[in-house]
Amino acid sequence: MKRLSRIFGRGLYLFAKNLPVSTSKCGFLGRKLRYFAAKRICTEIGERVNIEKGAVFASDIRIGNDSALGVRSYIETGAVIGNDVMMGPECMIFTKNHCFDRVDIPMREQGETDILPVIIGDDVWLGARVVLLPGAKIGSGSVIGAGAVVSGEIPPMSVAVGNPARVVKTREE
Repeated sequence: MKRLSRIFGRGLYLFAKNLPVSTSKCGFLGRKLRYFAAKRICTEIGERVNIEKGAVFASDIRIGNDSALGVRSYIETGAVIGNDVMMGPECMIFTKNHCFDRVDIPMREQGETDILPVIIGDDVWLGARVVLLPGAKIGSGSVIGAGAVVSGEIPPMSVAVGNPARVVKTREE
């Protein structure tokens, strides 16, 4: 039954992902349908999650309560998104990479690495076009500036910017 529900959810999402953004006049319909479909697709999804227009996501992800996937965001399998996470448009979360260790065969023939989950804590803001690479960890309460590329760990309550992302200040508690 779960498999049938997931197939139904994927079919519905193909339609719903192209409905208007949630802030438009009729955006509530797209928002509701995308969430309805995602509940059937994702491993775990919390309450009041907003999935914006054009977002692409794997089924094996976890999303906490009151979080949002930005317009045209991309999320690979194994990602864990906490509660109250805000995601700007076109954010990308990668959990695997291409192998390139061998030089005797083309990289395209070397396969992919194992999945390294990306973990985003609670109350995090990812600015537009943030890229999280395999194994990245974002501590709760952090802000990641637009266009930043995170490959490691960002401590809780940090503000990080740049490529590679670096902590430029700490938020006051």
